[in-house]
Amino acid sequence: MELRRGSIAIMNKALLTRYLALPQPDTKVIATYIWVDGTGENLRAKTRTLDQEPQSPEEIPWWHFSGVSTGQAEDSNSDTYLKPIAIFKDPFMLGQNILVMCETCKYSKEPAATNKRFKCVEAMKAAYDQHPWFGLEQEYTLLDRDGWPFGWPKGGFPHPQGPYYCGVGASQALGRHVVEAHYRACLYAGISIGGTNAEVMPAQWEYQVGPCEGVDASDQLWMSRYLLLRIAEEFGIQVSFDPKPIPGDWNGAGCHTNFSTLAMRQPNGIEAIDKAIKALELRHETHIRCYGRDNDRRLTGRHETANINQFKAGIANRGASIRIPRQVGEEKCGYLEDRRPASNCDPYAVTDILVRTVCLTGIANRGASIRIPRQVGEEKCGYLEDRRPASNCDPYVVTDILVRTVCLSEKDP
Repeated sequence: MELRRGSIAIMNKALLTRYLALPQPDTKVIATYIWVDGTGENLRAKTRTLDQEPQSPEEIPWWHFSGVSTGQAEDSNSDTYLKPIAIFKDPFMLGQNILVMCETCKYSKEPAATNKRFKCVEAMKAAYDQHPWFGLEQEYTLLDRDGWPFGWPKGGFPHPQGPYYCGVGASQALGRHVVEAHYRACLYAGISIGGTNAEVMPAQWEYQVGPCEGVDASDQLWMSRYLLLRIAEEFGIQVSFDPKPIPGDWNGAGCHTNFSTLAMRQPNGIEAIDKAIKALELRHETHIRCYGRDNDRRLTGRHETANINQFKAGIANRGASIRIPRQVGEEKCGYLEDRRPASNCDPYAVTDILVRTVCLTGIANRGASIRIPRQVGEEKCGYLEDRRPASNCDPYVVTDILVRTVCLSEKDP
């Protein structure tokens, strides 16, 4: 039965090529709208025809979908809106056809509960003068149709880890055809893909997006995930973003996040990096809640990770929570690498909280939006001071939104 399904897939692809070669009217553009569904991890897509090629997301009409079917709405208000926010060239339909990354909005056109981009944009705007840059390292695992890692012996295991990282050869690099196709598709689409490599576990791979400034990094990472899923679909292979797809003595999958501000990149920026690490340590548990589901299965203190309950930083230490690359340590400026985010994280949530902690919060800084009193910084416990409320604020509203943001919303990172 599996063989028959495979034969049908090959036949259908041969037929599809004939129809994709048909001429497309110059006045028509095929636009594929793409969004994050109610899981906060999976992507959905639907396609429509536009009468002209848009030059910006603002020229693309909003659309809607059944939020009930994606876990983003109730029956009584099922219509959920798609707000176009970024345009990419379509490597599948080619020509002037486009892929459109979208935010999701409720029937009232307010951000949907799973729309993490909305808050991320707010943070990036507030930290604009600090020019936050991000480089995202997306790890993933290729699976066969039966859910077992691609190229592994059926019901068994390959040789132990060792020869697979950056490996070459049929027994080391499992699924390279998907990886190379994805690389070229990202370049064609306009994604700032920096490179790719085989990872420590066989059938596990990584690619890098960035450096990009602000929210653009997350927009591009989500679109790159869509391209990966679509390309693997055409090869009949599954993609897993599970942070620990195979238990035991096998590496998990992360989304290491390289982060810097203008101050870090300037001469003697190591001081700004050290200051950022201190702020990140104080909010370790809060960050973990935003860094992906089931991350505790990955962050064990083994397999190039730090323990999820501990915070560690170090130069060239891949067992740390925050790694300072050796070159950065030598040159005294550059960036830091947050190794905690899982492969299934929402990059909007990750980059958002990094900017809020490092750029918009400060120890004993009365010019910050959120001030951590120096005594709290020294004792590693206490309280924070929100310096934004005006003298004429309604304290009910202020305390309400603080509790909803800190205590309630982070249960669904």
